[in-house]
Amino acid sequence: MEQQGKQGNLTVFKLPQNPIKEVQVKFKELESQFKSWLAQQSMPVEVAVVTATSATQGAAIGAFMGTLTGDVASTLPTPPQASLNPQAMASLQQAQALAGGPLVQARNFAVMTGVNAGISCVMKRLRGKEDVQSSMVAAFGSGAMFSLVSGMGGPNQAANAVTSGLFFALVQGGLFKLGQKFSQPPAPDVLYSRTRGMLNKLGLQDYEKNFKRGLLTDSTLPLLTDSALRDVKIPPGPRLLILDHIQRDPELKKS
Repeated sequence: MEQQGKQGNLTVFKLPQNPIKEVQVKFKELESQFKSWLAQQSMPVEVAVVTATSATQGAAIGAFMGTLTGDVASTLPTPPQASLNPQAMASLQQAQALAGGPLVQARNFAVMTGVNAGISCVMKRLRGKEDVQSSMVAAFGSGAMFSLVSGMGGPNQAANAVTSGLFFALVQGGLFKLGQKFSQPPAPDVLYSRTRGMLNKLGLQDYEKNFKRGLLTDSTLPLLTDSALRDVKIPPGPRLLILDHIQRDPELKKS
């Protein structure tokens, strides 16, 4: 802040905003506008755009992972096919597919993420919701296509594609259920709703755990005594405030 002598005005200098935060805000605005535009499109257009964008992201991730791991597939020994039984040859092909270089991994991840996103988009449009069934269907399709494109199928490509799809579907379904379990907010404790309101009103919310420890639920509020509050280790001052509040509140006395 700087004072100007002639005009007697105060000039306030604003600190420059964080450029990273500005970029993040701008990106969120563009993302919101893109989602709004996409929701207004027909299903074929939405599916095509979602599949293409997801495949591009998957290709970038796959190429990066392939760069880190290097082209290990080229260093794997390749014995004559005649010396290997079909099961051993299929295992070797799977190892080579999973250990490919940047281009191979980019292709594999692009197919896997693109197909998953495309099927998820179709299922959401058809069913109007995202649930574990839609997630498992999308995972099955991406797993099957990943098996076919990566060459993991071996001589029995169709059977191995189905097996891979089922494996992907089971894993995705488990992860979906796990995510739902941890993302849902905890259910409100209805046994202590009135107790919680009373303690918040008195500024004693830190003692809610004491009530729960002693099983002093809402139904016990009219029965509370000084000794009962002392048993759950509530200090004398808060005890007096709680008992006085209960005596003054006709609703709590009725309960």
